[in-house]
Amino acid sequence: MKIKPLDEIRAFFEDAAKEFGIEIVDVEFNDKTAALTAYIETESGVDLDTCEKFHNAVMDPIDVLDPTFGAPYTLNISSPGLDRPFKTARDFERNLNKEVELKLFAPMKGKKFLSGVLTAFDDNSVTVALGGENVKIGRNKIAKINKAIKFE
Repeated sequence: MKIKPLDEIRAFFEDAAKEFGIEIVDVEFNDKTAALTAYIETESGVDLDTCEKFHNAVMDPIDVLDPTFGAPYTLNISSPGLDRPFKTARDFERNLNKEVELKLFAPMKGKKFLSGVLTAFDDNSVTVALGGENVKIGRNKIAKINKAIKFE
């Protein structure tokens, strides 16, 4: 199915999100299900009411944008989930000095899965406190990095 560029669709969502104090984390289109999904985040987290309010606010205006050139689609507004991978600089900023989990493409010191505190990042690498030492890891070596989830 042909759709408008995701950057254009994302810009639409970002404009609409400003008045709600919502950050657009990601926008995806699934060709198989014809589903357009915007993943949102707020400083206090995302609940069902937040998703519903934002969905209702963008439902009619996005039809004017016509992201699928008249083809039917399903609009989803969702939380990105607790274990979502970091994708943006804002994701890394939000998780500085917090515990993160990393999955590496290849083992480092015999391990492909690491857990530590994110102490720094830039476009090319992240620094994680592991066992009392700061370890700098190239972002190209990381398959996935996300917030560590602790159940108490």
